[in-house]
Amino acid sequence: MIASDALKGKLIVVAEHNEVSAQKIISSLRTKGFSNICLAITGEQVYDALKPYSEEPDTVGLIVLNSALPQCRSEEMCRNLSSVTATAVVPVVILTDDSYLCDTSACQSRQDDCLTYNINTPVNVQELLLAINFLLSLKQERQLRHRQEERLINELAAKNVIDAKLKFLVAHDELTGLFNRSSFERQLRLILNHSNKTQKDGSLLFIDVDRFSLINELEGFEVGDRLLVELAILVRKLVPTGCLFARVGADEFCLFLENKTKKQAQVLAEIIKNTVDNFRFFTGEVCYSASVSIGIATLENSLSTIHPGEMILHARQACNFAKSTGRDKVCIYNSEDVNVKARRRDIYWLPLIRKALRDNSLFLVFQPVVQLSDGNVSHYEVLVRMRGENQTIITPDQFIPVAERTGLIHAIDLWVVANAIDFLAALPSYMAHISLAINLSSAAFQYPDLLSTIRDKLDATWLDASRLTFEITETAAVDNFEKTRHMIDKIRTLGCKFALDDFGAGFCSFNYLKTFPVDYVKIDGQFIKNLLSNETDQILVRSMVEIASKLGKKTIAEFVESAGTALKLKEIGVNFGQGYAFGKPEQNLLEGHSITLGNLLVADEPACLIN
Repeated sequence: MIASDALKGKLIVVAEHNEVSAQKIISSLRTKGFSNICLAITGEQVYDALKPYSEEPDTVGLIVLNSALPQCRSEEMCRNLSSVTATAVVPVVILTDDSYLCDTSACQSRQDDCLTYNINTPVNVQELLLAINFLLSLKQERQLRHRQEERLINELAAKNVIDAKLKFLVAHDELTGLFNRSSFERQLRLILNHSNKTQKDGSLLFIDVDRFSLINELEGFEVGDRLLVELAILVRKLVPTGCLFARVGADEFCLFLENKTKKQAQVLAEIIKNTVDNFRFFTGEVCYSASVSIGIATLENSLSTIHPGEMILHARQACNFAKSTGRDKVCIYNSEDVNVKARRRDIYWLPLIRKALRDNSLFLVFQPVVQLSDGNVSHYEVLVRMRGENQTIITPDQFIPVAERTGLIHAIDLWVVANAIDFLAALPSYMAHISLAINLSSAAFQYPDLLSTIRDKLDATWLDASRLTFEITETAAVDNFEKTRHMIDKIRTLGCKFALDDFGAGFCSFNYLKTFPVDYVKIDGQFIKNLLSNETDQILVRSMVEIASKLGKKTIAEFVESAGTALKLKEIGVNFGQGYAFGKPEQNLLEGHSITLGNLLVADEPACLIN
């Protein structure tokens, strides 16, 4: 058995006081490649030889020990060196004669801890070399096993740490260390069940960081995460110990205050809001301020709140109201609040609108716009309706506001444009003179695909673009003046016309009339309804007509509901009229009908140009 080079480099201490025997042993070891050999002739020298290696016990190979070595208690030395840890154990080859045997029975009974081997003197070199190789290999194997056991223990410890971390993450938010949403709801359910039984108070705060996305956009997610952590620490210092505090969204937190009334919750919410207002967040040399909107929902003792999601929803609705009214506010949930009712309507109408778009349950109706000079129909305004269950007709005032709040209005606008153009293109040639005014939402002109939809449909149908007039409200013009005007210019380049709707309703009407490239001006109905009896309305309408005429634009009066109003509008100089006096919005057009103002004066019912 030949020792490896690594084993041959280990320290070998030859503890032999017999000079002849010692030289024989050392010479034999050097012949076999052992280079690091130290001679000790007393027990004290053995310990002196080992002392420099106390910090590196692995570099020590073994000791060849004469049991009769002077100043040496060989039995004690064997026990000390062979019963330490696996990495520090020093094997011992004991040279002995029959008259001086070393009692190693204790070591032999503990073979896992003892590495000794007895050789009788005089020394047989071959036997000694075999014993040395055997003990060095045994030590190496034991050290390897020990390292494997240590690695396994470390792996198990690491696994336990990972398991503990996973268990923590299941219930907590990794970034802030707060409860996550599912854990918050689970614990809140237990609290609510207890509160329902004991009739205790409780309040939930829904906290939203205002305009948090700006930090992410300007500084990156890492800085945004740091802001959230600092805000969580800030709020945690303000709330009572033991409160249920959780991060339930990207920049949303929930805080449940057990046994706290609405007033107490409101006071704490104001403290949190004001503290965050005074908080300054630094990143590099840039300083940011932050603010929060807070909604509060409370337990009502008369009502049992069964599901935590209901309470969270109420608090969130209150928070959304705080954001919609300017942010950096505290609002308390009120089931009778107008905004809450509006959101409930949104929840009801949203799937119905989606279904109508998917199933093509929208349809167009047309209301005539009459030329007041001769009573002939000038064109028709396109309006949208939705078909409900049992073929009921749903008017725009019920679903358009919901579509505007939920972002579905753009899909409706594009549907109206596409179907209105298809309708005109499908008319027979003898109705080619009919044109349409398409009433779009205030947001329609903010989307670039409106232009491509109109252009593509015109190209596909070969429709004369001059047969299309798009109506834009004054409100839409004000919201994003430059972008809207840019879009109007591009659509007019296609050949389409424009009308400024609800003219006069705003304070800057004449300014926008001067700067907006429109062909028609639709006078707001509030000036028309009482025109016959209100001299102020007559003066205002007359001034609108005069200015519009001087600017080369034609005027259309809305809400014309009587012949007298129509005649008065004609007298003032209004070009066109639209309202129930001429016809209600209907699906089908009848070509060839005209109406005179004289007929209107004697008719019992308003004349209708549409079936």
